Amino acid sequence: MTDQHKIPEPKQQGESAGESLFERAAGKFDFNSFLGKPLPVSTEPPSRRFPVKPPEAQQVAPAPAPVPAPAPAPVAPPVAAPAPVPVAAPVAVPEPAIEPAIFHGEAHPVDREHLRAQGLIVPEGTVTELLEEFRIVKRQLLLQAADLRRQKAGPMAQRILVSSPHPGEGKTYCALNLALSIAAEKDSEVLLVDADFAKPSVLSALGLPGGPGLMDALMDEELDVADCVLSTDIPGLWVLPAGDTTSHDSEYIASSRTARVLDRLTQGSPNRMVIFDSPPALSASPAAELAKYVGQTMVIVRADKTGRGALNDAISLLGACPNVQLLLNAAQFSPSGRRFGSYYGYRG
Repeated sequence: MTDQHKIPEPKQQGESAGESLFERAAGKFDFNSFLGKPLPVSTEPPSRRFPVKPPEAQQVAPAPAPVPAPAPAPVAPPVAAPAPVPVAAPVAVPEPAIEPAIFHGEAHPVDREHLRAQGLIVPEGTVTELLEEFRIVKRQLLLQAADLRRQKAGPMAQRILVSSPHPGEGKTYCALNLALSIAAEKDSEVLLVDADFAKPSVLSALGLPGGPGLMDALMDEELDVADCVLSTDIPGLWVLPAGDTTSHDSEYIASSRTARVLDRLTQGSPNRMVIFDSPPALSASPAAELAKYVGQTMVIVRADKTGRGALNDAISLLGACPNVQLLLNAAQFSPSGRRFGSYYGYRG
């Protein structure tokens, strides 16, 4: 095999010994002709000279636009509190004065001897058993009237109805004695009303003259019932007659005017008691009608005459009154042995 590395390479003319291939090639070819013109040197920062755009695969999605917060509600500007308006103190309006029912007229004398002859209480007389009995009766009725006042019963607290089941049981007798007893009170006065329109007897018992009365005031809108009241010479005692006779007495008492007429009798006079001597409950209807306007009813029971059945029927008819009490009349004995009034004639 030929030893090629020993064969000397042919030399070209102009080549100098020891030059490399690159040097010899550079001598043959002008490499400078392949180079472009030099670019001007820029003084801008590299980031502006060469904007770099990230590749599409590496682009980051833009962040979502922030949702704007809701605008706050408009706040009204503070309004200054109005200055307090001075208010005048309330002026107390006085209630209209109630004109009291004042009974005028001449004081008619009551025949004391006629009272004694009928067995009635005689004013300014001596203390008797009869007087003591009705003192006890009136005290119970006045205490009940005071209790009704505390219960706000109004004018009804000042009214007492006296009745009985049948005629002849002593209702007028008891009504007269009760009125004469109350008239003696220092802090009370009494008006005795004859409400037995069919058979009035109060005026004749006292010896007083007749005249217009309760029924006339109920029938006549223009008549003031206070003008019908009779004054007596017994201090604290007045009398209202029954008045005209009519077949419609029960209907007049049941009318709305009755309440106004009866209120007038005690208007402005809180210490005045009104006692009604009514007809018997089982004999005439006005007693049951009058019971609606009174605070107390006293039913007279005659010891030797009134039956239990009649008494129960009378109490039932008078049931419109909230307080019905019984008074035993003409009793010949006392179960307890008491004798009222005997102490004042006792010597020893």
